[in-house]
Amino acid sequence: MVITQSNINPAIHFASFTICRRGHHRLRNCFSLPRVAAFGRSLTLTTATARTRAFSTNDTQDEKIDDVEKLPNKPPICTADEIHYVSVNNSGWRLALWRYNPSPQAPPRNHPLLLLSGVGTNAIGYDLSPGSSFARYMCGQGFDTWILEVRGAGLSMHGSDAKDFEKSAHAMSEFMEAAVENVTNGLPSREQQSTNTQNDLEKAEIAVANNEPTRIATAWDESKLVTKLTETFMRLSERLSGFLSESQFNIMSAKFFDQISRLLEDSFIFERFSEVRGKLLSLLETRQNPAVAGQVRDLSQKLVDIIEEGQRSVSPQLFDLQERLITTIEDFQKQLDLIIKYEWDFDHYLEEDVPAAMEYIRAQSKPKDGRLLAIGHSMGGILLYAMLSRYGFEGRDPRLAAIVTLASSLDYTSSKSSLKLLLPLADPAQALNVPVVPLGALLSAAYPLSSRPPYVLSWLNDLISAQDMMHPELLKKLVLNNFCTVPAKLLLQLTTAFREGGLRDRSCQFFYKDHLHKSNVPVLALAGDRDLICPPEAVYETVKLIPEHLVTYKVFGERDGPHYAHYDLVGGRMAAEQLYPCVVQHLSHYDSKLSDHELSCSNC
Repeated sequence: MVITQSNINPAIHFASFTICRRGHHRLRNCFSLPRVAAFGRSLTLTTATARTRAFSTNDTQDEKIDDVEKLPNKPPICTADEIHYVSVNNSGWRLALWRYNPSPQAPPRNHPLLLLSGVGTNAIGYDLSPGSSFARYMCGQGFDTWILEVRGAGLSMHGSDAKDFEKSAHAMSEFMEAAVENVTNGLPSREQQSTNTQNDLEKAEIAVANNEPTRIATAWDESKLVTKLTETFMRLSERLSGFLSESQFNIMSAKFFDQISRLLEDSFIFERFSEVRGKLLSLLETRQNPAVAGQVRDLSQKLVDIIEEGQRSVSPQLFDLQERLITTIEDFQKQLDLIIKYEWDFDHYLEEDVPAAMEYIRAQSKPKDGRLLAIGHSMGGILLYAMLSRYGFEGRDPRLAAIVTLASSLDYTSSKSSLKLLLPLADPAQALNVPVVPLGALLSAAYPLSSRPPYVLSWLNDLISAQDMMHPELLKKLVLNNFCTVPAKLLLQLTTAFREGGLRDRSCQFFYKDHLHKSNVPVLALAGDRDLICPPEAVYETVKLIPEHLVTYKVFGERDGPHYAHYDLVGGRMAAEQLYPCVVQHLSHYDSKLSDHELSCSNC
């Protein structure tokens, strides 16, 4: 081994909007920070390579070839030469692949290069500007360079019809650009917000004085409420059957009834409601039994009758009960939708998304030995480590010529990583209360407070880039364009990297670090001296598990500067001068190694 030293409430409404925009629906230029929801199921998947379909903007293809279709125009936000889409069977996801064609002036290369991004990030981090682009630098060195956007990230889409595909991609691009414009233009001033609030209060007071009906004082619609309750109960009982574990299902059911119970506390109907609640919970436990539907509706009707009796009372706390109850039901229905939509974890990326992308890149680039080069930043590097471990354990060839990891580790227990803030999500009940983390929306909302006086959140910048290592405009682009909504289920699995034994699979039975030594793929592992997310000691914790003759470890950053934080390894102002050549040297060395045995095996 070579070692050298050179240097808020989370969002239901936002997440629901994100889900819609990944379909073929028209987007609107708005978003809001949402409320809470729940998280999804635990799936058992095989590690077999997923079959894929693909869509491409490659202008050299004028006709369909098998399952390949071209999109005539790239979305504006995509700065690559081409954008390709890989559809993973049985998932509904079409993954975006940004392609950068190799420079004709560069030396020819034998292997295409795959770039994998960090958790909750898209391709933009690898291509911030022409002068600060990891991807452009690598294609300039002759590598056929591809960036994968995994499910839920960037321009990847869920559920779009092929005929609407181009329109959906452009709509998503417009949404991402509009979000930046909204933050750039700023929110209303404090005075404006105060004035708007005062005006709203004055209008409400006038309406009450004139005995005008307000939104709260609506007519009681019994049939509507019965229908809503019945639908919610049946969705909880049937649609989520097999999706949540038994304990998670019980938590969700109890949570919904607790929300309703809080509306009725200290009222004379609370005891009668509790009796109906017990009967409904018993019925819900008999999931997927259609015979319970009628009984659920009858009990829903009884529940509405009880609430109606309270509505007729003069008790002040029950005056707006109908409106509050309907709001509670609608919010809970959104929570159920989030459970269904944001259901993936780390192993989905590992077992489905990355293999699908690699298979597609091989088919497009046609390397003679069938191998790829790969670079992973943060979670992207963790995915590469996990792949080497899993394939080593199974005795399979990962078909990688060499890899580079940037700020990645399978075990953070020995470090003081700021990611330990995720540890509360390790409690499944806590994760149910935080089903998604709208990382992009939260960072966008925080950006003005970190970049403008009085800089109350300036410490957030240190997590991303060291002082003076990234141009302010590029840092702004990174913060506002690069981050996405993250499922709590994904974060829940990643928190196992902070427990003894390091990162585990979803069953918690397979420890990825235990089998890393079985790999024979050369590794260059790079760390940043001021990386608060994945400190050098965390990187080394994984490096020491790899056979010494296969790994090179390097920490970038000098005592007197420059320093490298988490994203400086990818887009810092000194990266092109100091770090990129190191990466190219490593990849070039192994790119040139094509044995006769490997060439013959590529035809098998």
